[in-house]
Amino acid sequence: MFDELQNINLFPTTGLDLVINLALALVCGVFIAWLYRHTYKGPGYSTSFANSIVLLAMITAVVIMTIGNNLARAFGLVGAMSIIRFRTAVKDTQDIIFIFFSLAIGMAAGVGYHKIAIIGTLFIGFVIYLFSLTTLSSPRQKEYLLQFSFSANGDELPSYMPVFKKYCRRHKVINVKSIEEQDLLELSYYVKFKDEKKNSQFVRDLNKADGVERINLFFDEEEF
Repeated sequence: MFDELQNINLFPTTGLDLVINLALALVCGVFIAWLYRHTYKGPGYSTSFANSIVLLAMITAVVIMTIGNNLARAFGLVGAMSIIRFRTAVKDTQDIIFIFFSLAIGMAAGVGYHKIAIIGTLFIGFVIYLFSLTTLSSPRQKEYLLQFSFSANGDELPSYMPVFKKYCRRHKVINVKSIEEQDLLELSYYVKFKDEKKNSQFVRDLNKADGVERINLFFDEEEF
């Protein structure tokens, strides 16, 4: 019975089939990598990860064609690949989506389901691209952490407040620390901008205010 299972192969693979399946996996993988490049909005785009998406689709197709319907080969490959340890941390949830996307398309190409591979790549790619253009899954406004030092000059209205009113839709003080040796206050604010494209101009104008120095503006672990 086991020998019969070993010989089962409903999808005989010729040399031409192998080339076609790999070529399709390559084309779909390149499209997925292009999509990743144009929709990624995280802090650190990785060229090596984009290239890995292409290779992953092709390698998955090779694995699927190698296994075929042979159970012995399937268990053998599972055992052989179990020795591989992946220690690279995935920083963005979207990266995991693209990994599974590439795996699924590579499997479809390897089995020979060309229509599934092509239509699946185009349709899922269209949905991902559509989400990247809309704000359905993103917050309406981004909140920044602002930190700076201020030397009080005795005025009722601090010199930085006009800058806040000009650029910020909302601001909230979260911490005030006094530095007695330097007669300074270390202030921390949560701010939301009226126009996020002007955050650099906001920092420049704030730096010109009397008594303001050492400005830091943070968002998504990036410093501006």
